[in-house]
Amino acid sequence: MARTDFDAIIIGAGHNGLVCAGYLVRAGLRIAVVERRPVVGGAAVTEEFHPGFRNSVCSYVVSLLHPKIIHDLDLAKHGLEIIDRPAGSFLPLSDADYFWLSRDRATAVGEIAKFSERDAERYGAFDDLLTAAAEAVRPLMLETPANVGGGWHDLWRALKAGNRLRGLDPSVQTELAKLTTMSIGDYLDSWFESDPIKGAFTFEGIVGNMVSPYHGGTAYVLLHHAVGQVGGRTGAWGHAKGGMGAITEAMAKSAAERGCEIVLGNGAKNIIVEGERAVGVVLENGETLRAPVVAGNANPKILYLDLVPDGALPANFTERIESWRCRSGTFRMNVALSELPRFDALAGKESDLPFLNGTIDVCPSIAYAERAYDDAKNGGWAKEPIVSMCIPSTLDATLAPPGRHVASLFCQHFHPDLSDGRDWDDHKEAVADLIIDTVDRLAPNFKTSVVGRQVLSPKDLERDFGLVGGDIFHGALHLDQIYSLRPAPGYADYRSPLKGLYLCGAGAHPGGGVSGLPGHNAAREILADRAWKRSA
Repeated sequence: MARTDFDAIIIGAGHNGLVCAGYLVRAGLRIAVVERRPVVGGAAVTEEFHPGFRNSVCSYVVSLLHPKIIHDLDLAKHGLEIIDRPAGSFLPLSDADYFWLSRDRATAVGEIAKFSERDAERYGAFDDLLTAAAEAVRPLMLETPANVGGGWHDLWRALKAGNRLRGLDPSVQTELAKLTTMSIGDYLDSWFESDPIKGAFTFEGIVGNMVSPYHGGTAYVLLHHAVGQVGGRTGAWGHAKGGMGAITEAMAKSAAERGCEIVLGNGAKNIIVEGERAVGVVLENGETLRAPVVAGNANPKILYLDLVPDGALPANFTERIESWRCRSGTFRMNVALSELPRFDALAGKESDLPFLNGTIDVCPSIAYAERAYDDAKNGGWAKEPIVSMCIPSTLDATLAPPGRHVASLFCQHFHPDLSDGRDWDDHKEAVADLIIDTVDRLAPNFKTSVVGRQVLSPKDLERDFGLVGGDIFHGALHLDQIYSLRPAPGYADYRSPLKGLYLCGAGAHPGGGVSGLPGHNAAREILADRAWKRSA
């Protein structure tokens, strides 16, 4: 027997689905969230992966989570505490050399000068313009994009957005144009001459983005990550105390407190379509839930190609979604450590902690990233992988036993589709060994300190978390897949060709990262449609 006591059904209890549900339930709607996995959180979840050691499984740092959402959903009241990360980026370059990009500009300039006086002189202008561009883009992320080919309402949206950008200083307008169109390699080459600083920022352009650093548009991924803030500081990063699951657990508690029903371990099998309208979902156990609104927090390929019945969507829309590019190149690991890594390059330092509290990046140059991509494109994975490591237990003692630590390793490049009939399940442990060896060459105690590990190949990320192609963004953040073109021309406003069916996940504007903004913006459009129907 079908349940019909809901105003809206949300597919997927990841952070965007929970944000969407949180806003709708606060507006007085009766909401059900259905989730395939036995826990809330999606890719923002904390697990014990080795006895006594807990860590964020997929997403692992906080910056993009919007302050408005934290405030509106009372997340602090429901247990969320964000720890500011005081350090910047540490790049061990060899057993005797390193680059330290401190959050303190004066310190950063002094470190850059060790490699290039010219780069040190230019860094302040680079940082100022990147920050200004990020602050200019941030308001657009809270707004619904104008639809291509839309009516007067879309024209008004486009004019408002254009007028905001028109008011910027010409230097910021120029930088925005460069950041949205150039490759990260060309962009950094235009600013700097020394390898270490370019390596530090190259990672930001190819993270979760399996392309060459000279692929056009990759500079936008740097801008996308610069938009966030912690403690009011643009571009700063932090950690959620207790791991990223603390974010989604707070969101779930907030929504449940208002009456939202969250169904776990029983995801959507298909969406019910009658006429040209979505009217409910059939769950994996055969139960039917009906509602006039269905919102999908899922990759567009899953939502529109797997859950919507064949033939229910227009052919041109289906073709767009079939060609939607999802190929992240990400390999994710969590390791339990008996001790902190000791990098040879830091030998003689009074304390390693200032360098280990931020990110530890193995990406010494653009050329290194280019080789990693070429290896993955031709052979499946990088022979010398890009590794970005955080050790959150240096700031959050709840994650590991006393004196022990956990580390997150976010690694590139690893092709989601191996050639010659190879399967990631047969190769992921050997690749994990390669990654550990990569760090161990720079910190020779690292390998022997690993007492447990959690290994997630691109296949695992898709199979376990619904990240198609291992894509952490639910679709590449390339120029033809952002803003008014995300996920398809004419449907950037979170709606779809089916009445009553909305997209509230990262496949919608403004894209991936733990921001909650796709869920926030989709909820606003759902409520606007309900208000219009009542007044019509």
